Amino acid sequence: MFQECFHHSPRSNWAYAYDMDTIHLRVQTKRDDVEEVTAIAGDKYDWDSINEELPMLKIATDRFFDYWEAAVKPKYKRFSYIFRLRQGEETVYLTEDGICSDQPQPVAGYYEFPYIHEIDLFAAPEWAKSAVFYQIMPDRFADGDPSRDPENKAEWGGQSTWESSFGGDLKGIADHLDHLTDLGVTAVYLTPIFQSPSYHKYDTVDYMKIDAHFGDKAMLKKLVRDCHDRGIKVVLDAVFNHTSEHFPPFQDVLKHGEQSKYADWFHVRTFPAEVKDGIATYDTFGFYGQMPKLNTANPEAKQYLLDVATYWIRETDIDGWRLDVANEVDHHFWRAFRQAVKDAKPDAYIIGEVWNDSRAWLLGDQFDSVMNYPFADKVLGFFTGEGLDGRTFAEGMNHLLMRYPQGTNEVIFNLLSSHDTPRVLTRAGGNKLKLKLAVVFLMTYIGTPCVFYGDEIGLQGGNDPDCRPCMEWDEGKQDRELYDFYKLLIGLRKSHPALLSGRFRFLKADGGDARIIYERLGEGEHFTVWMNPTGERTVLEHAMDTNDWHDALTGDHAPAKDGVQQVELDPYGYRILRREL
Repeated sequence: MFQECFHHSPRSNWAYAYDMDTIHLRVQTKRDDVEEVTAIAGDKYDWDSINEELPMLKIATDRFFDYWEAAVKPKYKRFSYIFRLRQGEETVYLTEDGICSDQPQPVAGYYEFPYIHEIDLFAAPEWAKSAVFYQIMPDRFADGDPSRDPENKAEWGGQSTWESSFGGDLKGIADHLDHLTDLGVTAVYLTPIFQSPSYHKYDTVDYMKIDAHFGDKAMLKKLVRDCHDRGIKVVLDAVFNHTSEHFPPFQDVLKHGEQSKYADWFHVRTFPAEVKDGIATYDTFGFYGQMPKLNTANPEAKQYLLDVATYWIRETDIDGWRLDVANEVDHHFWRAFRQAVKDAKPDAYIIGEVWNDSRAWLLGDQFDSVMNYPFADKVLGFFTGEGLDGRTFAEGMNHLLMRYPQGTNEVIFNLLSSHDTPRVLTRAGGNKLKLKLAVVFLMTYIGTPCVFYGDEIGLQGGNDPDCRPCMEWDEGKQDRELYDFYKLLIGLRKSHPALLSGRFRFLKADGGDARIIYERLGEGEHFTVWMNPTGERTVLEHAMDTNDWHDALTGDHAPAKDGVQQVELDPYGYRILRREL
């Protein structure tokens, strides 16, 4: 065995409390190198009476490593443990002190999980596990109140630019809640709605005021209430990394310089605060001088923003926040933010915008979730691109899964497109069959899925600003067949708990072959999903011990013969099978 590839750490995603009764343990080994891994666990105060051996399941494989997992249910919420690893006749033990050939006497040198403290649990809102989100840019969704239109309003449906405003507003969203209800979504995420000079509102002037072109506080309260009446949660977008240059405290800094009482609210490198030769003398979002970066470590600025977060929860009963450019704000602020928000509404859902590995924000003390752009990149690269095989895709997805504990994976914010990326149908080259495969994967994968407004009716668009077109409300110009497909898959997901929190695992994902099979296994039901991301008709087969599978969408029996199940698939086809346990 390649012992240098063994890895376990008694923290984070390697040993964590899934709930008040269960700890998940994980071990890494070299790929295809270890035949069997066993967790040996017991109570450190009474090992002789309380100990057990737990076979570990190989739950994932990436390019270099296998990952093994076992669930421990300690009698007294604490335990010590080591691992026994075997390949053929060779057996070794992995302990905190190192690797040895004989099991050491308990419990010196053993790993330890000292105690399951409820306050330390990663505790995302339960509703987020079953939510299907829908992202809306208010300016581009629907114009419900033309009297609020901006002076420079462009014609609805015209070419999207970086400056164009189309007059969408909160009333427009409220007028089309039937669309959301019929589609089956259970939560909406609105991009910023607070006072701002831009159509997108990511440069805030007044955090305590709804932009007049969108509506007012009363309209937001009514929208939230109407959504709640339909079982739809509402999450707003908070831009706390930076403001507009017209934000009054920054204007005070421009006027009074170092003497301004707000001077430390921003990261001014040299005074006066100004833009010289295209570069600001203060820190900004990117290099945009009109978006000065906030100093969230300043006590007054910090309290102001925390008050903003709790104010809108108290006043309008929103259900959470999506946090823009979250990785560029200090962790101390986000810990205080979580405490304030959860005090105001314990089941509020907090989603950070972090485009990379987000473990540092997902330890239970900051965010509940992040926008899972790595998921989108890998899924779209596989289903809408050309040339990737199943093994490469599975390795990439498994690598993502092993970044986080299961509880995090169950609520991570999965998406295929957003206001910052090309539209999913555009990424698919206009090929709806490829798009449908990506959507099937989104809706049958672990995590919280999100649909970007208009994807369900076939809107297209490349990079910003093309990805932000106006919503099309003329049904004659909508792709209604695609809409029905989204509705069908959303309904399937909402109807089956195994698709929400059940185990995910690839069953077939081979090199040189793009066809894949994966499973979702939960209490009482078992799904297998068969996919053919090629332009050729094919027959997929996999060993099956039972003959009680049915098509999850049609109810048709899917027989197995002589312990093998064969599924015929059209080009770019899929099939979802289900059995009861």
